[in-house]
Amino acid sequence: MAPAITLAAEAPTLSAANTGFMLICSALVMLMTPALAFFYGGMVRVKSTLNMLMMSFISLGIVTVLWVLYGFSMAFGTDSGSLIGWNSDWVGLSDIGLTELWDGYTIPVFVFLVFQMMFAILTPALISGALADRVKFTAWALFVALWVTVVYFPVAHWVWGAGGWAFELGVIDFAGGTAVHINAGAAALGVILVIGKRVGFKRDPMRPHSLPLVMLGAGLLWFGWFGFNAGSWLGNDDGVGALMFVNTQVATGAAVLGWLAYEKIRHGAFTTLGAASGAVSGLVAITPAGGAVSPLGAIAIGVIAGVVCAMAVGLKYKFGYDDSLDVVGVHMVGGILGSLLIGFFATGKGQSDVAGLFYGGGLDQLWKQCAGVFGVLAYSLVVSAVLAFLLDKTIGMRVSEDVEVAGIDQAEHAETAYDFSGAGGGAARTGALPAAPAAGAESKKVDA
Repeated sequence: MAPAITLAAEAPTLSAANTGFMLICSALVMLMTPALAFFYGGMVRVKSTLNMLMMSFISLGIVTVLWVLYGFSMAFGTDSGSLIGWNSDWVGLSDIGLTELWDGYTIPVFVFLVFQMMFAILTPALISGALADRVKFTAWALFVALWVTVVYFPVAHWVWGAGGWAFELGVIDFAGGTAVHINAGAAALGVILVIGKRVGFKRDPMRPHSLPLVMLGAGLLWFGWFGFNAGSWLGNDDGVGALMFVNTQVATGAAVLGWLAYEKIRHGAFTTLGAASGAVSGLVAITPAGGAVSPLGAIAIGVIAGVVCAMAVGLKYKFGYDDSLDVVGVHMVGGILGSLLIGFFATGKGQSDVAGLFYGGGLDQLWKQCAGVFGVLAYSLVVSAVLAFLLDKTIGMRVSEDVEVAGIDQAEHAETAYDFSGAGGGAARTGALPAAPAAGAESKKVDA
């Protein structure tokens, strides 16, 4: 998030234009969570589709309530020890005036807090893709509540809150490379190391059941990401948000090309799954960097992210960790790349005058980026693993092997994604109606 703008002449006044813009951006970021649900939902097998959708949707409920009760206060309240914030006036969002402005900006506090709420909702939903097919829904919901409390809210304060250690150090994270993507990717790795692999990992085919659904989700993510990124400047007054909008498009397009080129060379085909994954890798990588680099720098970041993330997703087979939908390979690796490449490609002509190595700035910013990246990664990895371990030893994180093999949707949600009971052949064209079933007979359903 952008550092506070200091206006020397007079205090800011409420801007209807910036307020409206930020409300639209907030809605776009909200759209990213159901978009992620579609993206992930299409990538799993039929029997896990609804569970995957619900693992994202439940975050909209849990995190919204926690953000109102105490999350906003913890993330953006008065700093304590550079580690956490607190403001009792914000507990339950009490004592906030309708036109009270966010400090240094021209938008109300309510607008800032709802924009940030959408970030907080999306981040734990990102983790869910690594855990597909095998986690109890109750355990997942409890994990989300605990994780945002002890990981996301403090890390958001470190990176974006006045007084947070990364903020004060000068770590650049325009819209969430560390606080969102590295945070979620490291958490995913921590949890899967505790709960273990799916039944049949590296043995059974686990192909996406609906690539059109994956592409729809990716397209909606791309669309919503403009609000996620451009909105993070919190206004439209100086062109930095416009630069971020352009760089978001540029880097994402370049990443699609980079991923597909690697795929063609390595595997001999241009896949739709590769195109969708490449787009997300570019979006992730440009998220921390887009306000600091030029469009040419955005192309470089996109291509690098597309190729490296495509390579990284295969590491799970080499090292034996079951990252179901490549959250580690795309979000953690992409977030690391985007954050570190700021130290090379920052021009000094965007969100600040900080220049990277390729623009005469030396290594100063690079080491700051390293501190932010690896500080967040280590904290999220360790704490997330501890949370998963505690839940696993108390209520249990995983469903039984029988449930996993048969399908988690029916066991956890009493539903299936696709009902084929009426999809059989029609009656012969003789004018006769089909015979009624025998008394007490039950119609058979095709178990997808």
